Amino acid sequence: MQRSIVAERHRRIHIANFKLRCYVELKFKDDFLQLMTNSIERRASRRFTMSLPLTVRDTGPEGERERRGQTRDVSFRGLYFLADCDFETGKSIEFILTLPREVTMAGDVQIRCFAEIIRVEPRSEGRGVAARIDRYEFLPASN
Repeated sequence: MQRSIVAERHRRIHIANFKLRCYVELKFKDDFLQLMTNSIERRASRRFTMSLPLTVRDTGPEGERERRGQTRDVSFRGLYFLADCDFETGKSIEFILTLPREVTMAGDVQIRCFAEIIRVEPRSEGRGVAARIDRYEFLPASN
């Protein structure tokens, strides 16, 4: 009789440990997946890989200046572009982006964007610049 009580206790403890282990593993996996999802992709809008010429205007110590760049990817809320010159994080910029007819399925569309530089990365050739678009306006079509 004593033996069956001890065996029953061991069985219950084993089942409780198994349930606890399953719960912890599932909870860990859910938390881990949530963490990975948040850390991998935090963007609120879809990115499009596009290599488009870009003219960027900003204000430096010598006044307003224009610089050339090339987009790497573009989204509704921002872009990443490559440039041969340096930019400063936190600085406001203005640029005109021309979306070609292959993208718009009509004619070329020019968009003037006002943005803030949020990251500058040194690269083997120039700099990689990430900018958050604050506002934009469509420019009239040129004839």
